[in-house]
Amino acid sequence: MTCLKQTFSKGPRLRVGRLVGAALTSCRCFHAELVRHESSGLPIIHHSRYVCELPPNHRFPIGKFPRVLHCLIKDQVITQKQVWVPEIASKDLLSCVHTEEYLNNFMNGKINEQEQRRTGFPWSEGIVRRCRYETGGTVLAAEVALQRGLACSTAGGTHHAFPSYGSGFCLLNDLAVAAKCLISSSERKVLIVDLDVHQGDGTAFIFKEEPRVFTFSVHCGKSFPLRKQQSDLDISVEEGLEDKEYLSTVEAHLPWLLESFRPDVVLYDAGVDPHWEDELGRLRLTDQGLYRRDLYVLKTAVSRSVPVAAVIGGGYSRDIDKLALRHSIVHRAASQVWRECGM
Repeated sequence: MTCLKQTFSKGPRLRVGRLVGAALTSCRCFHAELVRHESSGLPIIHHSRYVCELPPNHRFPIGKFPRVLHCLIKDQVITQKQVWVPEIASKDLLSCVHTEEYLNNFMNGKINEQEQRRTGFPWSEGIVRRCRYETGGTVLAAEVALQRGLACSTAGGTHHAFPSYGSGFCLLNDLAVAAKCLISSSERKVLIVDLDVHQGDGTAFIFKEEPRVFTFSVHCGKSFPLRKQQSDLDISVEEGLEDKEYLSTVEAHLPWLLESFRPDVVLYDAGVDPHWEDELGRLRLTDQGLYRRDLYVLKTAVSRSVPVAAVIGGGYSRDIDKLALRHSIVHRAASQVWRECGM
């Protein structure tokens, strides 16, 4: 695919507090603690507090987040200079999506046992802090993408969280918070491309009556959640779908969505749980299939001068190093797009 001439700002890096001007001030969004002025490479959003302590043998692979960054630097895909560090998401920011009662209970440890079972996490101050930094990272990725055309976080994609409760390893809906920020102070339109193996039910519910946000989900119909919500476009695929058929499904819908909806920015959930080795997925994609998928999504949007902010989405394996490498596929694809498109 030939990239078209980019229209993204190529001006000097802006200092903290001026990034993307005042575009997001009405929802009191925030910016980086540290902006890497000297790097012209693909922006990577990461914070050391994307992790927290969980009980031994917990099913959620919390250790994957720092290892994604580690393998990208080790393989010389990026350098440390490309890393942008987000601030923690404030309660005021989160309230653009989540109810005051839920935020008070979540932040103050008033989550009962039934609610903890629904999320899959025992409550702790560490899990609250982690989720707030993760949400801050997704919002920053969206901000940076507006300025630079493309940005990737090393976390994010917690699409099962609803306004008043968490679910399925998702406590705060980072994609929804970022989308709300993007539309709050302008006439922007946001396309959420959710290619996690599970439907983004929380995100679909939050934006079901919001015409400025279009939710597009390709997911395995027989996977979690049992009760699906209605996205603006749901593509439910059968178990065992492989690379070629999966990519054909995405190719059949993404271009016309971009042409008809005409978003100002894409939020891309690049979940790797459609992989054939994933412990919670039911599809049969390979590493190469995931790379082709991510490359296609990013190129298709960027070639139309639509900024993209990507998050890593779901992925489950007890082999953390292998899982982290799999999650880094979207950053590798983004790096290729960055080079080829001269961003």
